[in-house]
Amino acid sequence: MGKTSKWMSLVLTGSLALSLTACGSSTKSETTSPTDSTTTNTTTTETVKEKDVTITFQNIFPDPTDPKNKLMNKLVKQYEADHPNVKIELDSLNTDQQKLKLKTQAASKEVPDITIVNPAAQMKPFVEAKLLAPLNDMLDENGLKGTFQDGLLDWYSFDGSTYALPDGNNIGVVYYNKELFEKAGVKVPTTFEEMLTVVKTLKSKGIQPMGIGEKDTWTGSFLFMNMLLRTNGGPGFLQDVVEKKKTFEDPAFKEAVTAFENLVQAGAFQEGATSFDYNAGENLFKTGKVAMYYMGTWATGGIETSSVNGKVGVFKFPTINGKGNPDEFMLAPGSAFAISADSEHLPETKAFLNWFMLNFPKEAFAAKGAVGIGQKVEGDFKAAGYSDTAMEILGLFKEVKGGDLSFDNTMNPGTAQAHLTSIQNLFAQQKNPDEVAKEHQAAFEANNK
Repeated sequence: MGKTSKWMSLVLTGSLALSLTACGSSTKSETTSPTDSTTTNTTTTETVKEKDVTITFQNIFPDPTDPKNKLMNKLVKQYEADHPNVKIELDSLNTDQQKLKLKTQAASKEVPDITIVNPAAQMKPFVEAKLLAPLNDMLDENGLKGTFQDGLLDWYSFDGSTYALPDGNNIGVVYYNKELFEKAGVKVPTTFEEMLTVVKTLKSKGIQPMGIGEKDTWTGSFLFMNMLLRTNGGPGFLQDVVEKKKTFEDPAFKEAVTAFENLVQAGAFQEGATSFDYNAGENLFKTGKVAMYYMGTWATGGIETSSVNGKVGVFKFPTINGKGNPDEFMLAPGSAFAISADSEHLPETKAFLNWFMLNFPKEAFAAKGAVGIGQKVEGDFKAAGYSDTAMEILGLFKEVKGGDLSFDNTMNPGTAQAHLTSIQNLFAQQKNPDEVAKEHQAAFEANNK
């Protein structure tokens, strides 16, 4: 089965499992309690007790209002309390900062004990350079492998070995502030043309239409790729480019550039969007300063704990010029935890990450951050007080009919970097779509000789 088909199956079955659980499924979860996991993990726990160690835990949860930041700190403190000889040193960075830092660390072969990688093409160079430890043995401990949604680990596996454990499995959606929509007298758009009208109407009412954290570059790309998914009439454009069936100078790509620029030129995004990092861009929506926010469903937990909770709805990205299927989404198997192959504390680090991931689903659920995580979740979401927004998203998961992965999870790093820079530049300067297409094609050819 090809990866696109496999992903479609994964999203449908994994999300269905999550949704069935939300409806009160009695399926038994593999998740264990902190007490259970520390008592059953006898071999590695005894190893941990032999010496004092400090484990560096690089992560992308720097925002203290993010439920994942809170659950990470809770689990770390619990583990340190249960293992007094183990110190977990957190290195919390935003996404782009972490990518740059890891690139520098990898060049000097000083990868932290635990770091963050992204699936498929993004993590492949680290695996080929033998910088990451295979985790098969750790996955076999305490039933950890069975906690992940079926097929999800395939995106983090090479030649039969799994090298990272994902924290999420998400889709791209448009969050909107119902209160601001009502104030402006606008309705949820079902076409891109209607979306532009909504943007212009919101602007005329003194309401900033959309927020974005484009300093981190991938955010604009994530939105642009959803537009390309529409103008291409379905998934697979990048794969066609890789297989030389299409080039970036294809009309579908240029049409997506035009649509993206129309959104920017309509004033959809806040002034100075490229100076806002991911957290700052998201906070504009979470504090009610913008009416719409396009992002992966991992943002739901943070939105639920913000001042706009109870005012938020979601909608699928609409068709463009009548093209595309709204039930095809940007698909986002999440960032993942990997362990350095050169860790001085490899057994201890594996013991901690095994325990951390066994307890992650339960704590994510309790922190109202379990929508879109990559592991099976036990619990009644509605009874647990999850918002109407969260329940809407669980419903959307059931409607997924496939989609595309992000640009940088599909293309090699050189081509991806050229793309990220090119799209970011569109926030500052309008360019001819032909020129943007040629930039992309030149970068692809230069990096695929």
